[in-house]
Amino acid sequence: MRARIYKEAKTATQSGQANTHDWILEYGQTQPRQQDPLMGWTGSRDTRSQIRLRFPDRAAAVAYADRHAVHYDLELPVARVRKPKIYADNFRYDRVQNWTH
Repeated sequence: MRARIYKEAKTATQSGQANTHDWILEYGQTQPRQQDPLMGWTGSRDTRSQIRLRFPDRAAAVAYADRHAVHYDLELPVARVRKPKIYADNFRYDRVQNWTH
């Protein structure tokens, strides 16, 4: 069973950076999921796949995995590129695109 250590990305519906500063250790699935014959719900007997541990930095997450002999994959975050936008540029006389309402 391999764990995954990653930094959570910003949600697409929000512009803020809340809940994106912690590193998360998440265990992988070790047993296949099966469908319950009575209700039709999908479940698994693997309780470790439900665990999500939060750490303040990457070093703490890696140290935890090493201390408990957990094999892990480390996913480094992609650098965020911000393009500054100015509202006044919408009304410039030398706009490249056509003005639409």
